[in-house]
Amino acid sequence: MAAKGTITIDAVRCKGCTYCTDACPYHLIEMGKQINSFGYQTAVYIDADRRCTACTLCAITCPDVAIDVYKKKG
Repeated sequence: MAAKGTITIDAVRCKGCTYCTDACPYHLIEMGKQINSFGYQTAVYIDADRRCTACTLCAITCPDVAIDVYKKKG
């Protein structure tokens, strides 16, 4: 059984590069409609089905260190 996880995306740090959207094997991140204070369209986490495995690929590819990954216990 795969680990369950979740992520948070810091909208202030996100510059909308889309690397995380390409890196997620389950397509759980997409570009949102929100524009941050620097004028960038930011990524949003959309894991409604709780399929995140905490693989960290999104965080590893983020050049702005805007993504934190959490592995859920149990």
